Amino acid sequence: MGVISLFSAVDDTLTRYDVDVACATLTRRESIRTAAKVQYAWPHPGGAYLYVATSAAGPRVPSDFNHVSAYRIGGDGALTIHGPSRPLDRRAVHICIDPQGKYLLSAHNFPRSGLTIHALLEDGSIGEPVTQNNALDCGAYPHQVRVLPSAQAALIVDRGNHAGPDKPEDPGALRLFPLSHGVLSSGDVIAPDGGYGFGPRHADFHPTQPWMYVSDERTNQLYMFRMSDSVIESEPTYRCSLLEAPDHVDARQLGGPIHVHPSGRYVYVANRADRTEEVDGQKVFAGGENSIAVFRIDSSTGEPTLVEHAHTRSIHVRTFACDPTGRLLVTASVKPLAVNVEGEIKPIAAALTVFRVRDDGSLEYVRQYPVDTHDGQLQYWMGIVAAP
Repeated sequence: MGVISLFSAVDDTLTRYDVDVACATLTRRESIRTAAKVQYAWPHPGGAYLYVATSAAGPRVPSDFNHVSAYRIGGDGALTIHGPSRPLDRRAVHICIDPQGKYLLSAHNFPRSGLTIHALLEDGSIGEPVTQNNALDCGAYPHQVRVLPSAQAALIVDRGNHAGPDKPEDPGALRLFPLSHGVLSSGDVIAPDGGYGFGPRHADFHPTQPWMYVSDERTNQLYMFRMSDSVIESEPTYRCSLLEAPDHVDARQLGGPIHVHPSGRYVYVANRADRTEEVDGQKVFAGGENSIAVFRIDSSTGEPTLVEHAHTRSIHVRTFACDPTGRLLVTASVKPLAVNVEGEIKPIAAALTVFRVRDDGSLEYVRQYPVDTHDGQLQYWMGIVAAP
């Protein structure tokens, strides 16, 4: 395994950190500017390239400047642009690469939902988009796209939307699309209870078993679905709460990103909260859970069992990652916020928080690195990649 690097994106600046797994430290290195604000990124399965989606705007804001770009990862972890960037007609909220490293998939949810697929050329650069059937139904609010481990189907994780004062609930769903030579076709829609009260945000796959784990943003649940090469069962086999206090849920309490440990023995999910109240003219955190929920996976059944809640000591972890060895977990909070500590208002910076992964999967806090997010900037994405 080559050099391990952590990449943190604040608006249009992508910063590399060297990761020392043994010492559990991050050492800041160079920063590069991207075409626009980073939305998401995904490494090539071979480890030589990082693909980055950028947009001039954020959620539910129109943007006419959107791209996907490829970067070569050097032996020291440094990034260099690799081939031409490719324009997108709207913001990509999430991207991924299929397990065979042949296609880049981009998921869109505003002003209309959809998928864009680009072929990857033999040298890892991004080719032209593959023409798709515009009649495909990608749902009300796609939040993630994945390709099943078999590479036979793409999955849209459609969060749906809560009901509002003047509109009914948009039900959520897991939407499968058979995938052949980069072309999608209509497939199954997995929507327990018709998708009402079902708000999946992200999914991840067990490395060796036919099990998929899904975080629910709208109801703060973890689900385990059984699956095959191109089929996901219609109901979850197991479900459990993500929260320490599930009977006291704040209005801005949100289930977040999810990652299965490289060993397949544990699954981690972020709990996010960022509602504010005004105190002496200042916006202050109004309460909720900001933690990583740690679950042990039964090796025979796939059932997740809660191990602990590890508090991130930060506000709203939008992304987190395990290093490829599975010995460290690092969380990335999206923004700073003031908190009330026994009557004293204290600022909490956006940060990278480093945990060791113990033998039982639980997390040991080690240290935290503040991240500068001045003038309303956001630490919108973070990932850990090993150079080839």
